[in-house]
Amino acid sequence: MRADRLVSLVLLLRQHGRMSAAALARELEVSTRTVLRDIEALSAAGVPVYAERGRHGGFALLPGFRTELTGLNHDEALALLVAGSRRGAQAFGLGSALASAMLKVVDALPDSYRDTAAGAAERLLIEPETDLLARRQPSDEVPDAVVATVLRAVFGGRRLRLRYAPPDREPSWRTVDPIGLVTVRGRGYLLATRSGEDRTYRLSRVLAVEELAEPAQRPDRVDLDRAWQERSTRFRHGDDQVGVVVRVHPERREELVGTALSVRGEEPGEDGWLRLEVTFQDRRHAVWALWQLAAGAEALEPQWLRDALHTRATAITTRYQSSA
Repeated sequence: MRADRLVSLVLLLRQHGRMSAAALARELEVSTRTVLRDIEALSAAGVPVYAERGRHGGFALLPGFRTELTGLNHDEALALLVAGSRRGAQAFGLGSALASAMLKVVDALPDSYRDTAAGAAERLLIEPETDLLARRQPSDEVPDAVVATVLRAVFGGRRLRLRYAPPDREPSWRTVDPIGLVTVRGRGYLLATRSGEDRTYRLSRVLAVEELAEPAQRPDRVDLDRAWQERSTRFRHGDDQVGVVVRVHPERREELVGTALSVRGEEPGEDGWLRLEVTFQDRRHAVWALWQLAAGAEALEPQWLRDALHTRATAITTRYQSSA
C-alpha cells in the first residue's frame, strides 16, 4: 500500500540521514520513478524532505523531524527487536510487514535507547537455519496468493476449500474450518477441522485455495500452543506406528533422525556404519523415509519394508533399463 510505503520512506530517511533515490528504491523494492513520485507526495503533504545535489547527494529530512514512542524502556525495545528476528513471519507472508514494523519501532525509540537496543539485538540469533548437528533445513516456499487467502480466512473466520497434495498421494480438494496457523523451523502449518475432526495441513503442500462465504465452525477462542502440543502428541503416539532397524552411513544419520518419530537404540557397526532402531508414524512414512536416503541406508527389519523398497527399486530399474 502506498501509505505504508510513504511512512517507510520517511523512517528510512530518519535513520540514515541522507539516501539516494536508487538506495531508497532498493530498500522499498520499487522503481526509482516511484520513489521520486513519493518524494513529491511527501513534500506536498508538508513533510520537510529536500534534495541535495552533487556526487554524494540524495534526499534528506530537515533536522528534528521525528515521532516519539513513549513508555517503551530498553528491555521492552530489545524484546521487540529480537522477536523481529524470528523467521515465522516469512512462512506466513508477513516478512515485509514485520520489517516495516521493526523500522518504525527503531525510529520511534528515544535517543538513549535506540543504539544500545539495536546493537544488543544484533548479538542474539533466534532459530537459525542451521545448527551444530544437522545440515541446513530449507524453509518452505509458499505462493503469496495461497498465504494471503489462508490468512484472510483464518482472521475472518471463513471456511476454506483446499487443493492439497499429501505425500505419495494424488492431490484432492477438501473443505476445512481453519483454526489457526503455526510455524515450526521455517515451515508453516494450518490447523483446521474437517467434518469435526482435527486436521493439520502443511502450507507448502496447498496447491490452490478458495475462501468460501460460509463462516467456519470453530470456537471463538483458541489456545494454539496447547492445540499444537496435543496434535504433536497424537502424531507421535498413533496406533499405526512401526519400529524399524536401519543400517545407515554416518553422513546420512541426521536425515534419518530428522524424519523419524523417535530413536530407540543406536550402536556403531564394524564397517563404520551405524545401526539404529527408529520409529515411524506408519508403514508409508517408513518407506518414504528410507527411499529418500537411497544407497545411504539399508532397512534390515522388518521384512515387509525391505520388500517394499525392493519393489520400488525394481520398478525404477525396469523403467530406465536400456532398450539396446
